[in-house]
Amino acid sequence: MKGAPTVSDTQARTAEQIEADIAAARARLASTVDELVDRAHPKNVAKRQVEQAKLQVFDERGQLRTQKIVAVGGAAVGVLAVLLLVRRLVGRR
Repeated sequence: MKGAPTVSDTQARTAEQIEADIAAARARLASTVDELVDRAHPKNVAKRQVEQAKLQVFDERGQLRTQKIVAVGGAAVGVLAVLLLVRRLVGRR
């Protein structure tokens, strides 16, 4: 099993090897940062959210998922009914 480099390992490496390792690490970090910036870009975040919403409404064949739509509609009607009831109760006082 390979662990952390020992003093003798680092002394055996040339300056060019160390510089090459640093350059490779820098390139990997730059690539990672670029990927994170791309993922966090608002347009890309919005695009992913739209795709997720479409997956909730449409199945893999492009058909509407009526069961989910009915459930969401029912929940919306329920919330509206509760709000109207609260408004009516508060208005009586």
